[in-house]
Amino acid sequence: MATLLAFAGSNSSKSINYQLVKHTVSLIEGYNVQLLNMVNFPFPMFSEDYERENGYSNSLVELKNDILKADGVIISVNEHNGGPSAYFKNLTDWLSRVERKFLEDKPVLLMSTSGGQRGGVTALETTEKVLPRFGAQVAATFSLPSYQENFKEGEGITNTELAKAHRAAVDQFLSKF
Repeated sequence: MATLLAFAGSNSSKSINYQLVKHTVSLIEGYNVQLLNMVNFPFPMFSEDYERENGYSNSLVELKNDILKADGVIISVNEHNGGPSAYFKNLTDWLSRVERKFLEDKPVLLMSTSGGQRGGVTALETTEKVLPRFGAQVAATFSLPSYQENFKEGEGITNTELAKAHRAAVDQFLSKF
């Protein structure tokens, strides 16, 4: 049975991207799924000086090991000012220092959502171009626009066409296993 690791690129306690990831994994049956809430993974801002003086935190090494053990990864990136959040950029900076190819040969389902009509698509597109540098194979992407209008907690994606597109992306990702 394949193991999947799922998380949002946000460390916000009210992350709508985390809600999208939670909903996504609730649709997946027949896989071992590990869902991480990144609120529990605070990392200092990356700097070579900090790295040299302090090394790598246990939580960073554990996260890297969880990623390496997983057969596939589900990530929903949040968007700040037209790009991935500083938290997500910082996370990839740290992970790539511990293990440059921390996503080596991993199929990735890459998603995003936002309150706006573009659904965080700029952050998604940027991340889709960057993750292969770390070895990722982006298997499918999905963007959920206008989160507050198209998603209800406990119910999921309420727009029928968007729900179908989301399911198609999930199925395309799962077809890699």
